[in-house]
Amino acid sequence: MLSLYEYPEKKAWKKLLLRPSFDNSSLEASVSNILREVKQSGDDAVRRFASMFDKVTINKFKVTEEEINEACALVDEDLKSAIQQAKANIQKFHEAQLRVEEVVETMPGIKCWRKSLPIEKVGLYIPGGSAPLFSTILMLGIPAKIAGCKDIILCSPPNREGKLHHAILYTAKLVGITEIFKAGGAQAIGAMANGTATIPKVYKIFGPGNQYVTCAKQLVQKDGVAIDMPAGPSEVAVLADETSNAAFVASDLLSQAEHGNDSQAILVTTSKALADETKVEIERQLAVLPRRDIAVIAIQNSKIFFSKKLS
Repeated sequence: MLSLYEYPEKKAWKKLLLRPSFDNSSLEASVSNILREVKQSGDDAVRRFASMFDKVTINKFKVTEEEINEACALVDEDLKSAIQQAKANIQKFHEAQLRVEEVVETMPGIKCWRKSLPIEKVGLYIPGGSAPLFSTILMLGIPAKIAGCKDIILCSPPNREGKLHHAILYTAKLVGITEIFKAGGAQAIGAMANGTATIPKVYKIFGPGNQYVTCAKQLVQKDGVAIDMPAGPSEVAVLADETSNAAFVASDLLSQAEHGNDSQAILVTTSKALADETKVEIERQLAVLPRRDIAVIAIQNSKIFFSKKLS
């Protein structure tokens, strides 16, 4: 569980805050090979890597309208309601960013203005393995629709039955994304970056993923395909005093710890009682956490710092 450090000296901070390290020496070579094969062999390579990594045989990558409708019927009504509410909130926020072009006459006869144009073709990568991130479709797809992107391509890894998670398909339909493909990992990034007979080429790729996906995005960027950013391991730092709720603090820490084995959660507090209560809460919440196995590993790399003052 979380290690507790009382009043650590400043000279020890750097060592105590080191992230867990992993040997990624062969990662770039492996991902480069995947991208190269996808560029050369297209759908055949994507299909081969799906069999190799996802243990599934995909005959047709594009999700049909029938599959989307079947998936929508499987989504719980409460979850549908929550997704719809989130969509309304996110849409309201991004629509407020639309601006009428303001023309400024800097000197007689010289008029200047700033104009925003949508990226014509964008690709969204949506993780769908142990944690199908349908919320990412809302956060990426809604602004893309509002911006006026003409083609929005969505790729997500299929399960062992060759299907995408029903909440992913429901959310995509709700947002208005219909170009959905059963493709995951670095091979999906390669497909969107280069185009295949089935999966269209895009101009910019958005979305989080594991270390292979992140590496693939960085590599295709070198070949001229724009990306949003290389998303790193999840981390969180919570600063709390004696007035804080230990259950809330534990939830905040675990919400990041469950993202992956390389996640890290840090609590800094002036209250020994809160530190002890938080450790108990983490144990209690871990017992019922669906992604417990992942969170436990991350929590072992996480720490609590007991400080004399917060400033």
